[in-house]
Amino acid sequence: MPPKGRKGAALPLALPRRFDARVALRMAAGFAAGLAFWLVFAPAYERAVAAGAGVLLRLVEHPSVTTLGASGGEFRVDRSDFPPASPRPGLPAADLHFNFVLLTTLFAISPHPLAPGRFGRFWLAALFLYGIHVVALVFQVEALYATRLGPWSEAHYGAVARNLWAGGFHFYQVAGRFAAPFALWWALSAPPPES
Repeated sequence: MPPKGRKGAALPLALPRRFDARVALRMAAGFAAGLAFWLVFAPAYERAVAAGAGVLLRLVEHPSVTTLGASGGEFRVDRSDFPPASPRPGLPAADLHFNFVLLTTLFAISPHPLAPGRFGRFWLAALFLYGIHVVALVFQVEALYATRLGPWSEAHYGAVARNLWAGGFHFYQVAGRFAAPFALWWALSAPPPES
């Protein structure tokens, strides 16, 4: 039976009732584990995000000319219609996906964060976060095309498209990259109600 609040409402089992030393220790351990995991696996993760975003980009652009890669902490944008001698834009990768560390910290707050059900819900949240990162990279690349390539951008993107792509990526930069881990944690950290 879940613990009851002051008015008899059930409290979510995944959240501590008060912030104490154990919660602070779990948060610190979750942060450290998330940061270590992120630092070790960031290059492989960036390649996976670039591959996923590349598939989405090829689905929405006609003709398909964009190729994405990841190396040196950057997403590399290449278009087959760029002149061969022109520089290829690089987009900072860590800015897009560092919020994984926040997600691990939030899930570590729960009592017994490594219990199979909770740990499984954490990885489900991480999978959803991957999808968010893929979509955010698509918006970032399209915002680059729509706003930073001078006359080419104006010739290929109308005002609505420029605002959509740039506004969408700006939203992710300002609010979405912080809100996404909180929303996923809130949605997935509490266990399902028992029948």
